[in-house]
Amino acid sequence: MARHWIATAPGAFAFEDYDVPPPRAGEVTIEVRAAGMNPADHKHAARAAAADFPLPIGYEVAGVITAIGPGTEIASGGGGVGDEVLAYRVRGGWATALTVPAADVFAKPASLAWEEAATLLLAGATAAEMLHVTRVAAGDTILVHGASGAVGVSLLQQAALLGARVVGTASAGSFARVQRYGGVPVAHGDGLEQRVRGAAPGGIAAALDCIGTDEAIDVSLALVADRDRIATIAAPQRARSDGFLALGGTLPASKTYRDAVRGHLIELAEQGLLEVPVARTFPLADAIEAVELLRGGHPGGKLALLP
Repeated sequence: MARHWIATAPGAFAFEDYDVPPPRAGEVTIEVRAAGMNPADHKHAARAAAADFPLPIGYEVAGVITAIGPGTEIASGGGGVGDEVLAYRVRGGWATALTVPAADVFAKPASLAWEEAATLLLAGATAAEMLHVTRVAAGDTILVHGASGAVGVSLLQQAALLGARVVGTASAGSFARVQRYGGVPVAHGDGLEQRVRGAAPGGIAAALDCIGTDEAIDVSLALVADRDRIATIAAPQRARSDGFLALGGTLPASKTYRDAVRGHLIELAEQGLLEVPVARTFPLADAIEAVELLRGGHPGGKLALLP
């Protein structure tokens, strides 16, 4: 008997026994070794309609294949019982085991720890899409709001691989993390626009917002003339009212791009070109304690649940 977490109502969770369905053609069953945690997990549960409950929680996992459907290959090719894999985007990853579409399953690089593999793709694919839609290229100087967070750290690394320079907003206590991944840190708060101008005297080509504050949006609008080069994952209402780009994993264009970039991100991680800083792990049974840390907004890196 497997166990998994479900949301039973907005903000309410239960840890229950359940029967893992056997894989059909095009599916695999994974014994979970680590489940990634993301703000989208609890936000989805908080916003779901009554008819959606009970709602499985968790979008990404790493583990071992225990069963594979007939005539089935995983996304990276091949696949068999005993193989180490990671999977995104799945439903119900906060579990000891689950059956998922094989198209969302990839071979896990041996160099990645379980918790790193389980937290790579959601943040990494989000960052990749932000860079893609704002056409970031070699020689650009860009502004990243929330550069010390999970998506921000992936943005720093992926922008550097493109040959772009990043000015990243962060709290003073997180400056070292921004600098570690090649960014120029600037503090939030009064005078932010002037501090960014000082750090980027040649101007800002694009602004990428991971935090959704009015300060972040106002400064982005002041510094970037082309609103097609401003993107947010956290302020969709401002995007609609001010005419810039809002991205989200449930939007069709976002889903298509993020799914397509998964294999590339895994290759970068395997080559040591894309790191996933993991702040802390929790036993799967302690997921609610981990959710409270995640809701606080400053976990200091990715969180993972370990069955």
